[in-house]
Amino acid sequence: MFVDGKVVMIVGAGPGLGATLARRCAEDGADLVLAARTASTLERIADDTRGAGGRVVAVPTDVSDREQVRSLVEQAVAEYGRIDVLVNAAFPPAPGGPVVEMDDDAMDAWRRSIDAGGYGTLLTCRFVAPHMIDAGSGSIVNVTSMTSRMAHGGRSDYAAGKAAMHRLGWALADELGPLGIRVNVICPVASGSEALDRWVVRDPERLAAYVANTPLRRVGDPVDDVGEGVVFLCGPQSRYVTGTTLMLDGGRSYLR
Repeated sequence: MFVDGKVVMIVGAGPGLGATLARRCAEDGADLVLAARTASTLERIADDTRGAGGRVVAVPTDVSDREQVRSLVEQAVAEYGRIDVLVNAAFPPAPGGPVVEMDDDAMDAWRRSIDAGGYGTLLTCRFVAPHMIDAGSGSIVNVTSMTSRMAHGGRSDYAAGKAAMHRLGWALADELGPLGIRVNVICPVASGSEALDRWVVRDPERLAAYVANTPLRRVGDPVDDVGEGVVFLCGPQSRYVTGTTLMLDGGRSYLR
């Protein structure tokens, strides 16, 4: 059991990958702190997670708001006394599109993506890390994307926000490693993500092309493929792993 008995905070535990990771950690025996922006959705996910076992604290949080993130961490420590693992998966949906065609609304959405991906991840790490430092150990996993390494036209918002999470993870691995804290990055591609389901999974023609261009010839599973990778990086079995990028993409990143 990778995270049995650990306190795991998942920021961005909304529908999709965040909720799936929460359930996977609960099944492994973790106590959880779940954070997402929408209170009603978060509580529904928390109830589902409680059904998998373990304690769950749900705290509605806008990760780009410093005081809300500070309060989130304070509530987690008050409830459990510590935070062993931090998973940063928060990223708001954005419309994308060519930069030269963006109107004011699209540019505002672009900025929100950067705020959540870059600044939001900085905030959670800033307020969680001191508690890990006091404990002399901890694991942080930033959930990014292939797009943070290989950007695509029309998704500059997604690429820039995920790249910020990616590079911040690498920098913190170097900064926090001497203090006993490991920081790693995953780049997952799996069903259940809003973007992949919308643009690939629900379109038979695109899905067939996607599978044909994936070395393992299938779409990733959010639990058996991505979830297993995350809990591995969170647990003691990866105690000598930090500063790495784990590509959970069926080999697609090696095609470009």
